[in-house]
Amino acid sequence: MNWNNFEFLNPEFLWLLILIPLLAIWCFFIRKKDAALLTMSSIKGFKANSSFLPKLKPFLYLLRLVALAFLFVALARPRNVSVSKKTKTNRGIDIVMAIDVSASMLARDLKPNRLEALKKVAINFVDRRPNDRIGIVVYAGESFTQTPITSDKGIVKRTISELKWGQLEGGTAIGMGLGSAVNRLKESTAKSKIIILLTDGVNNSGNIDPRTATELAKELEIKTYTIGIGTNGMADFPWSKDPRTGKLQFRKQQVEIDEALLKKIASETAGKYFRATDNTSLKEIYDEIDSLEKTNIEEFKYYNYQEKYRILVFFALGLLVFEFILRNTIFKSFI
Repeated sequence: MNWNNFEFLNPEFLWLLILIPLLAIWCFFIRKKDAALLTMSSIKGFKANSSFLPKLKPFLYLLRLVALAFLFVALARPRNVSVSKKTKTNRGIDIVMAIDVSASMLARDLKPNRLEALKKVAINFVDRRPNDRIGIVVYAGESFTQTPITSDKGIVKRTISELKWGQLEGGTAIGMGLGSAVNRLKESTAKSKIIILLTDGVNNSGNIDPRTATELAKELEIKTYTIGIGTNGMADFPWSKDPRTGKLQFRKQQVEIDEALLKKIASETAGKYFRATDNTSLKEIYDEIDSLEKTNIEEFKYYNYQEKYRILVFFALGLLVFEFILRNTIFKSFI
């Protein structure tokens, strides 16, 4: 029996069990009055014939008390409750994460760098969206869809973990990144469509103007959250490779983010702009987006009750019948 799922429907009847010890005391004191007494001056002329059966007479009272206890517990309606759950998503959300993978995402103002910090936070964000479909768009000097919108979170997380610099030509094409994300969502039938656009720079390449992509998102009612990632001031940026070792070399450089553009994109599409200056603020931004965009889920619970009182009633009746038979057979001449 699983005691975690056990309950009494009418537990107030269990208070009746207090009567059992009181009845036991009462039976003990009145038991002698039930037997007829014969007083004799002497029994020398009678043959002694000892029997243990009269000593078992209290056993009959015990049977009655145990039967009564079973009945009291049965009145409390013991039962096992098993609960099965079924969830139904009433308002699905389709999300496309447009991620800047330009060389500047290797800047080390976030630890260990911007791209690695983002990957950790983005994977955690995906884990918290089990009922939504998510797609990944990457962009630098150009853009493409890394993963179409899917409900397979394993694929999405693997895609994010494998993001790296050098997949695309240099530059930051914010308009193309946003345009590709809009293109992914234009055929979506979800009631809520979201883009999370992250960049660390200024739009300086691509053949799609960010304002044009913004207008498309607005027409299709695609809400866009924009994130500018990078500290305020100077940061270590990659600027060349060591010809001998092939390792990137870094130098201090001013952080430049087109915040005016990102704010406009967010404002025009009913979204919100965020600035991530360190690992903590980046995590907090994704936490806030997660709290702002909630999927409505309807949960149905089905209860299955297994009543246990019947077996207690059967035990009680069995004991009473057994007591009746003993009283009118074996113990008949002693009671």
